[in-house]
Parts: sequence; structure tokens; C-alpha cells
Amino acid sequence: MASLTPLLVTSGLKRHFGGVKAVDGVDFTLHEGEIRAIIGPNGAGKTTFVSLLSGRTEASGGTIRFAGEDVTRLPAYKRVQRGIAYTFQITNIYQTKSVADNVRMAVQGRMQRVGMPAFDFEAETAAALAAVGLSDRAETIAGELAYGHQRLLEIAMGLALQPKLLILDEPTQGLSDAEIENFLSLVRTIAKRATVLLIEHNMAVVMALADRISVLTRGQLLAEGTPSEIRDNAAVQEAYLGA
Repeated sequence: MASLTPLLVTSGLKRHFGGVKAVDGVDFTLHEGEIRAIIGPNGAGKTTFVSLLSGRTEASGGTIRFAGEDVTRLPAYKRVQRGIAYTFQITNIYQTKSVADNVRMAVQGRMQRVGMPAFDFEAETAAALAAVGLSDRAETIAGELAYGHQRLLEIAMGLALQPKLLILDEPTQGLSDAEIENFLSLVRTIAKRATVLLIEHNMAVVMALADRISVLTRGQLLAEGTPSEIRDNAAVQEAYLGA
């Protein structure tokens, strides 16, 4: 259940590529414990927006505050240390390493956090794999996994960081219907201990998971609301849902 405490706030956030305004002055607030979905047509600026939040893309203007701190100019690795984990739209795994080694590297990344208490390295790895249902594939070479399982491995790597905010970019792409059902349960479990922000084109997934939905179009925020409010929003229907 989301709290009233803002975890992440953007003010006038911009990213321009020459004359293209990929993100154009977005004011956005995400609360602790929330599952928030970002939707919009192709080219709306969704991936650029979350890349700005994670530090993988530099802002042209505006500010990003995370857990009360201005992180606008922090590099991506320092945002990871502060608790922001981002899984890519295209799988970003170490193809030649085992599934378990991929997760171990993510666990190791947590060691960089200042003042972090000691933890059981192998237990953390095993827990992340178990959470996404990949325990029986721990010694499989990651590049040999089916695409849907590679997406789940990427989520396991994000979970291994034990983030305050987990950003998922098209997480159900390539998953079967059965895997999508498992994914819904997984995200609900994750949301008990972390805030979740996801970009997703599968509207059934969005409507089933999200507490609130933000709609982007042409780099700007068109609407925000609950799933039912967004479903009934005439401007959203015209711009995206096609109703």
C-alpha cells in the first residue's frame, strides 16, 4: 500500500535531442510503496523518462529528487547505491556467465553501499533466483535461456540490489501467458518492500497491477489517475487507447 511520503519527485524535467523534445517539462511524484505504470504511444518519451530517473541519460533541464535528495546530476552507479534499480527494455545480462553468476554480480554491487551491514552472499543470490522461479536454472549459461527467462533473470538482478525503487521497462515482453501470471504475483510481492515503476504496453497487466497510471504523449504528461480513471479519460482514449 502506497504511503503519502514522496519517494521520487521531478520538476520541469527535460531531455532534448537537438530539436526533438523527448521529455518536455514533466512534473511527476511517486510515493513510497506504490505500483505506478507509465503508458503512452510509441515515441511518447517513456523510456527516455525512466532513463533520466536512473541516471543513464542526462537531463537537459529540471530536477530529480529521490528520498529527499537532489540526484539530478548523480551518475547512474551512485543512484544504484541510493536504491534505484532499472531493468532495460532489452535484456542487459552477461550472456556468457551462469544465471547464478549474473545475480551474484548484482549482489556484489550492493556491497558498494556505504554503511551496509554484512549479509549472506549466497543466500541473497538464491533468494533472488527463487523469487523469479529460476532456481533450477542457476548453473545455466544466461545466453542459453529463452528470452522470457532472460527477462526474469534481469528482474532477479534488480531484486538482488534490494532497491527502494525498481524500474521495469517492458517486463512482460516475450513472456508466455503463464509467465505473465507469475510476473503479476511477483510484482505484488516486490511491492511489499519496494516501490515499483513500470513501462508496459500490455494494458491487461497495467490495469491488473497499477495503483495509479501516468500517461505520456509527445514528452509531456497527459493524464494521471487510477486505472478506472484512466480508462474513462476521453483525452487518453483519443491519444492512446484508441477508444
